Amino acid sequence: MAKEQIIREIESLPAEFYSEIMGFVGYLKYRRLNNIPETMLLAEKSLAESWDTPEEDIAWADL
Repeated sequence: MAKEQIIREIESLPAEFYSEIMGFVGYLKYRRLNNIPETMLLAEKSLAESWDTPEEDIAWADL
């Protein structure tokens, strides 16, 4: 429901607001992507060494 309401609100605005709306949407995406916990980023390399193997690929192939 919120999505439809947002769309209706945007459609009711003059077109000159669209670039500002897109800027805000970009900001929200950027903020979300950069909110990854540091511990997750630090663990990625060490976990990849264990998980990125042919044996793991076979084990997870059917999922």
